[in-house]
Amino acid sequence: MKLTVEEIYDRLVNDNKILTKKGRITFTLGDIDIIVRQRDVVGNIMQEWVEGWLKKNDIEYALNDNTQMPPDFYLNPDNMKENLMEIKAFNYKAGPGFDIADFRMYEQEIAQKPWMLDVTYLIFGYEMSEDGIVTIKKVWKNKVWEMSRPMSSGTNKTIWPINLQIKKGTVHKIRPAKWYGKSTKFSIFENKEDFLSAMEETVYKNKDTRDDGPEWLSTMIDNYEKHYGVRLSIPRWSDIINKYVSSIKHNG
Repeated sequence: MKLTVEEIYDRLVNDNKILTKKGRITFTLGDIDIIVRQRDVVGNIMQEWVEGWLKKNDIEYALNDNTQMPPDFYLNPDNMKENLMEIKAFNYKAGPGFDIADFRMYEQEIAQKPWMLDVTYLIFGYEMSEDGIVTIKKVWKNKVWEMSRPMSSGTNKTIWPINLQIKKGTVHKIRPAKWYGKSTKFSIFENKEDFLSAMEETVYKNKDTRDDGPEWLSTMIDNYEKHYGVRLSIPRWSDIINKYVSSIKHNG
């Protein structure tokens, strides 16, 4: 049977009561069995666990051959442009520390394949006790803009329109912001249009993608309209920055 990400979320949380379950990761080599207590291992295992859950419940899916880009699962193998699901997991006590995607690959991908913008991220916030017991504390189903916001970076506190991993001045990955709770400095994007405005500004700001800038947004809008039949209206970043960056931070 075919299910949407929303239906999978509902089954996991409301039918299967995943927030009440307990798990444990074990490893066997020869005649030695151990209980895994390294918390970062859980994030890598959750995708395989979800695949096992899909199989057990006879839910149709196909895997993505490209492990560098979302989605992990195509939930409609007959149409790989809809019902796209990416699995993420993080230590709930530490906050989201996973990568969303390589920035350059992502900006090129969504411009040419606008349905990639609508991937739904099924995100598990977990905790692991000292004796290796794993519990899921929270599950979310987010779009990329629902876990993205601006950031500041470097000693001069340069404002970047989206949250990024930057090493030695070079942009690498798109990183999630803490979308739950409140921030006094930056706000999560309200919609995909504002997120795309921030993406365009970042394409220009990042030296490695600046050459894509002049055509990037028009290509994105044209391809989105061809696929969805809707022409997006994207604001200029300068017109909306004060919605997402506090005036004190922006002026200072």
